[in-house]
Amino acid sequence: MHVEVSFADVPPGTLEVMMSRTSPGRYAIHEFARNVYDVQIDDGTGARLGAERPNPSQWNVTSRGGTVRVRYKVFGDQLNGTHLAVDTTHAHLNIPAALMWARGLESRPARITFDTPPAWKIATQLHPTADPHTFSAGNLQYLADSPVELSAFTLRTFIVDREFRVALHHDGSDADAGRFVAGLERIVREARAVFGELPPYEVPYTFIADYLPWASSDGMEHRNSTILTEPARLRMPDEQEGALSTAAHEFFHSWNVERIRPKSLEPFRLDVPNPAAELWFAEGFTSYYGPLIMQRSGLSGVDEFAGGMSRMLDLVLRSPARKYRSAADVSRMAQFVDAAIWPEPSNLDNHFVSYYDWGAAIGLGLDLSLRSRTEHKITLDDYMRRLWQDFGRATPSAEGIIARAYTMQDLRDALAAVSGDRRFADDFFNRFVEGREVIDYAPLLGRAGMVLRTRSPGRSWIGDLALDFSDGAARISAATLEDTPVYAAGLDRGDELLSFDGVAVTGQSRLEEAVQRRRPGDMVRLSIRRRGIAQELMLMIAEDPRLQLVPVERTGRQLTPAERDFRQRWLGSRQ
Repeated sequence: MHVEVSFADVPPGTLEVMMSRTSPGRYAIHEFARNVYDVQIDDGTGARLGAERPNPSQWNVTSRGGTVRVRYKVFGDQLNGTHLAVDTTHAHLNIPAALMWARGLESRPARITFDTPPAWKIATQLHPTADPHTFSAGNLQYLADSPVELSAFTLRTFIVDREFRVALHHDGSDADAGRFVAGLERIVREARAVFGELPPYEVPYTFIADYLPWASSDGMEHRNSTILTEPARLRMPDEQEGALSTAAHEFFHSWNVERIRPKSLEPFRLDVPNPAAELWFAEGFTSYYGPLIMQRSGLSGVDEFAGGMSRMLDLVLRSPARKYRSAADVSRMAQFVDAAIWPEPSNLDNHFVSYYDWGAAIGLGLDLSLRSRTEHKITLDDYMRRLWQDFGRATPSAEGIIARAYTMQDLRDALAAVSGDRRFADDFFNRFVEGREVIDYAPLLGRAGMVLRTRSPGRSWIGDLALDFSDGAARISAATLEDTPVYAAGLDRGDELLSFDGVAVTGQSRLEEAVQRRRPGDMVRLSIRRRGIAQELMLMIAEDPRLQLVPVERTGRQLTPAERDFRQRWLGSRQ
């Protein structure tokens, strides 16, 4: 893509021209400058200006004052919410990956003109002008937060209090598009019911969706739009349901994190990391509400909801990371894990569990705790509405900049106010958010006729062991997890597993067969080769501790009237 950026009325001296290193909604460093080349800098008339490179993302331009024009090419072939995808079918733009900006000029308004093939349309939350190819933004914050899809996309609209737009670039039929858009409307209505109203969008809210075989699975929230990308086929019911599930998560963000916003992310820095201890709430509670809205809107059933909560609870409750970090602690690690590129092996699985999952578990536990304490008079919906009133709806803001953002103490205080119990709020935060304890979920879920249990009682288990057979050997390709038999036996990444209990390990199924010939408590001998040296290890078989959450009616018992009522109040539609 060819880009030309002009900075007008620049004072004499040095202008620091930047390529972003971060992107709103992502928390890792991305170094977008690596795809920029053929940079030419002049005064707008063609007279070249000198520039120094203090770092790979910055050009220090020496200007006599007036105009500084920067022209360059940028490459992009990654169809997701963070990068660029430019080809003959479309240009899918994340602004931080595309446009340079100048330090000190962040508060200036911007105008952007797209030069596109005649058949292409433009979908964006940028403000329209009299020229259909030219758009504006009030400042850099809003510009950087405004993705763009340029293609011959299908445009659909629907009304829920106001107009919503769906720009759909996909390879399906009009009927597929119609079913998808109908699902989005149900999601919008059910999410609105949580807060009682929609946010005051500055322009029509736009779902920008690319469902193409070469797309990556991703979703990215923005103030008045969201990016949705999947290699999904909307004609396939399960794939469309997955796409809608991502949309439910991202749309909920238009309240939680776009307007109910942590102070640690405000304003968002484009040149350095943005650490935030509140991502367990901003991302995690959104991860709880996404499946909940799918359930309440009838787009998924109770079995799908239980399955999603099951995977999340199993991960969080059994994670060794809780020995080392709290939910607030893992939130601060986002810059290392949020689509970050790792140049070296890590041991993250033993000291990090996703703030998405841990936060969702906290949201589930808090919702059920409030409901159980108050017989549904106070719920998590009430907590979210209180935060919306205090930090989202009632707060005046400049375009893209939140005037009143919350702190961790604000979240704690809001819970005390909503629950009417300061001791409960402080205990909850001390133990489950800033501490490392987990909620006792089984009795809370039991009130809704949900059974949290081990999935395979009595089954032999050694722990998850990632084996790579690509070079003909059974080589362990990832770190083993603490508190599992394979870890206790001393197995580690890079070990070649020669035999297990006398059986040559020639495939994953072969290993599982050998494990199932033994019973929990049995000791077995392993033969391994570690960096060229053969060794013998002993391993004790354990009982499978993995958890599952199932509706009680799947166990052969009927729901009681009390359980049915609790579940309906929790999972039923709010409309």
